[in-house]
Amino acid sequence: MELPLLLIAILAGIILFFVFLYYFPVGLWITALFSGVRVGLFDLLFMRIRKVPPGVIVNSLITATKAGLQLTSSELETHYLAGGHVPSVIKALISADKANIAITFKQATAIDLAGRDVFEAVQISVNPQVINTPNVAAVAHDGIQLIAKARVTLRANIAQLVGGAGEETILARVGEGIVTSIGSSKSHKEVLENPDKISKLVLAKGLDAGTAFEILSIDIADIDVGANIGAKLQIDQANADLKVAEAKAEERRAMAVAVEQEMKAKAQEARAKVIEAEAEVPKAMAEAFRNGNLGIMDYYRMKNMQADTDMRDSIASSGKDPKTPTT
Repeated sequence: MELPLLLIAILAGIILFFVFLYYFPVGLWITALFSGVRVGLFDLLFMRIRKVPPGVIVNSLITATKAGLQLTSSELETHYLAGGHVPSVIKALISADKANIAITFKQATAIDLAGRDVFEAVQISVNPQVINTPNVAAVAHDGIQLIAKARVTLRANIAQLVGGAGEETILARVGEGIVTSIGSSKSHKEVLENPDKISKLVLAKGLDAGTAFEILSIDIADIDVGANIGAKLQIDQANADLKVAEAKAEERRAMAVAVEQEMKAKAQEARAKVIEAEAEVPKAMAEAFRNGNLGIMDYYRMKNMQADTDMRDSIASSGKDPKTPTT
């Protein structure tokens, strides 16, 4: 019975030993002590309790101390608990210190917590970044389209990294400046002769205001001649005017056809009334005979007069003089 109890005691002792080493990382404490970083064993214990990895804090503190930075474990622990990336902040501070870039621990942690890569931002401050704008099309006063492409050299503005606009805003502003510069030129030849004029005008506008970058230079990388927009607009206007004129002519023709149809309808109506009136003549003559108002001789004289009128109408329609005898 004594042997199993001894094994259990040894096993429990081993477990307690590893638990002790977990909560009291003696090796890490000795490393910090010989590196000149004063961190107590109970500080490491409290880090474990607060679920902060002591290795990340102590190793970052050792790196910062060796680089000459004055930081405390409490500051690093606070930043870790806030969701920050402690090693990245330490690397950024060391890089900025070596490059004589003024940045405080508070600024670095604020940039890191804002979601930006603080080490990359410091690198951009040391080595400026070059970005290319997409093709920007603009039209000069003479109607010729120019397509320009620019290279923008940027340097990170540490003071504006938190809350400052990004690269998209820079590209949009540069594109707007190129369009304004080309659009204000009297001729496309003027732009082609002096492309640096665009760079100077755009750079003078202070496009980096309110952004996380400082614009060092704007260089026109390429500029091409596009379409003759002025001529195309004139052609389109002429085609539009032609269509309007054709529409108006068609409208007038339709109105003329409508008037003609209306006149024909009125003429047919008048002929119908004449025919209707002529149909009443025999009735009237018969009524006159019955009433004794018209005699037979009067009727024959009227028929002769009608025949004479028909003969004159026939001669007039054939173009002959009624006084000229026919042979």
